[in-house]
Amino acid sequence: MTLYLRALRLLGAEGWWIWGLVLANALVALVQLAEPVLFGRVIDALSRQQPTGDLILLWAGLGTLGILAGVTVAVSADRMAHRRRLAAMAAAFERAMTLPISWHAERGTGSVVRAILAGTDGLFWLWLSALREQVAAVVGVLCLVPLAIVLDWRMAAVLGLLAASFVAANALVVSRTSAGQSAVERYHSEVYGRVGDVLANVTVVQSYSRFAAEMAAMRGLMEKVLAEQYPVLTWWGLLTVLTSAASTITMVVVFALGSILAARGEISVGEIVSFIALAGLLISKLDHLSAFAVRTFQSAPVLRSYFDFADQAPAVHDAADARPLGPVTGTITYHGVSYRYGSASGQGVFDISFEVPAGRTVALVGATGSGKTTTLALLQRVREPEAGQILVDGVDIATIRLSDLRAAVAVVFQDAGLFNRSIAENIRLGRPDATDAEVEAAARAAEAHDFIQAKPGGYGFVIGERGLFLSGGERQRLAIARAILKDAPILILDEATSALDPTTEMTIKRALDRLRQGRTTLIIAHRLSTIADADEILVLQAGRIVERGRFGDLAAAGGVFSGLVASGDFHRPRPDTPEEVSA
Repeated sequence: MTLYLRALRLLGAEGWWIWGLVLANALVALVQLAEPVLFGRVIDALSRQQPTGDLILLWAGLGTLGILAGVTVAVSADRMAHRRRLAAMAAAFERAMTLPISWHAERGTGSVVRAILAGTDGLFWLWLSALREQVAAVVGVLCLVPLAIVLDWRMAAVLGLLAASFVAANALVVSRTSAGQSAVERYHSEVYGRVGDVLANVTVVQSYSRFAAEMAAMRGLMEKVLAEQYPVLTWWGLLTVLTSAASTITMVVVFALGSILAARGEISVGEIVSFIALAGLLISKLDHLSAFAVRTFQSAPVLRSYFDFADQAPAVHDAADARPLGPVTGTITYHGVSYRYGSASGQGVFDISFEVPAGRTVALVGATGSGKTTTLALLQRVREPEAGQILVDGVDIATIRLSDLRAAVAVVFQDAGLFNRSIAENIRLGRPDATDAEVEAAARAAEAHDFIQAKPGGYGFVIGERGLFLSGGERQRLAIARAILKDAPILILDEATSALDPTTEMTIKRALDRLRQGRTTLIIAHRLSTIADADEILVLQAGRIVERGRFGDLAAAGGVFSGLVASGDFHRPRPDTPEEVSA
């Protein structure tokens, strides 16, 4: 019931339209109740040879009013339900984009997509059914019983017992199937999650001939779904039998009791006809409500997943008094910054302190898991530090509007992060209002223009999911072009040249060197050629800065950095790189 009421509250955004629909539904219900009574009155008038013209005119007028109200409900309810469904989907999509990466990693793309799509589908059906049928059904049942009591309390008692039997049967079935239905939804989420996981890694599946194994796992999940679903379906089938039997018994009792009362002269034939029609109407309304209750109950796990998702708060958000960043020169300062992954985890970064003057370059190096990426993620406020401060131009980034902060930072990720869109659209993510000439200039600077021109459609070529139709080097060059186009004062290079072929690596490095000029640059790298000319190198180990200095000093110091170089953790430079020239 809580889920149902919360779903209905979402219709409040429609304002007075929703109340107009409720009134139209109530009018439809009242007209439907009036018709059996008028029918009985006409029968009595005919049996007594009395005029029926006024009754028939009244009946016709009410019928016309009911038709108009019904058309209003049918047309408006459909439009409103579709409108609210798209609004709910847009809100969920927006929320999904703001949730932390760790949340997405834990749940998986398939499960999140199911929560959004299945949840909004469930809301749509609930809204449409409620607005087209259930409001009228509730009004009808609530008004029918008092009306029946006014006509004859004895016949009304029969209808009351029918309503009670429907309620009892539904309550019984719901109590016996709640756990099973929740299990069904959990397995459905697993199915969606596995489908998303497999399709996202379809190249691995094909390369390792995983077809049979993945299908076997999927069939196993489906068997679990059916094992939980069959008992639930059995109970719902039993409910159909029980309600059908109650309806048949009620009609027989109404006929029998009406005949006895009519034989005693305590009720007229017209009143019997009215009660028979009212009984049929009540059965119809209860059937609608019962089916609605079944469907709502079956949708409850889906709706619960949707609302659980909707209730997730972004890990990072603007402070109430967040201020604009203003022009940025690019001085970055870390003061005692710490962040831990989970309270019991030993992973994270601890007491990180350093400063990058505007326009200077700092490289972060260290073994895998040493905290390099986490350190820079904190600068972008992907996560919030548990202790310490990060300043940009002397301003605590926690006090800056998130959109302004991220607008000041351009990032080239190790994974290029491309969309299944055209090449131009992917580059233009750096600056949506960029002209075609500016997009091309950025591509040329990233050494991407030539391969783009070789593609069918050039800059209009759609690159496939995650850039599947491009080579690794081509994907990385598009990511570099995107950062060049953004032209932000702060630049983060997360192993930006890792996927480039030997022929173009130094050309791209020169382009990145030009891009770095006048910008504050933070680099995560495993290539000596990338970090050799950094103004300062920070060596991280177990989440702490253990060494810092220039390349030559660190390499000769015999410490952690020297060990990384000696062990081959850094890729050796090719001829004509700055290291060999300086040597």
